[in-house]
Amino acid sequence: MSKPDIAFIAQLESIVNDRLKNGTDKSYTARLAASGTKRIAQKVGEEGVELALAAAAGSEQETIDEAADLIYHLIVLLADRGLSLEDVTRRLETRHSG
Repeated sequence: MSKPDIAFIAQLESIVNDRLKNGTDKSYTARLAASGTKRIAQKVGEEGVELALAAAAGSEQETIDEAADLIYHLIVLLADRGLSLEDVTRRLETRHSG
């Protein structure tokens, strides 16, 4: 099996940004964003707890599924706040070099 391309995360971020700008009622991303930053933040918290529980007592697949949900909701939250994964990466690089 070939190694997945992590660049898809950047593509997902572009998709999320597009849906926030041009989404319809059919788009979960657009509906979530319309519910406000507080609701998006709640989803990030829920997914973080679900990931922790899956890692502690769930299967490998449950852990992967919950991690994917958390990353998606994190991307939505960052975009809602006008931030990006690039901003987060920059901070991580700064911390690593310090």
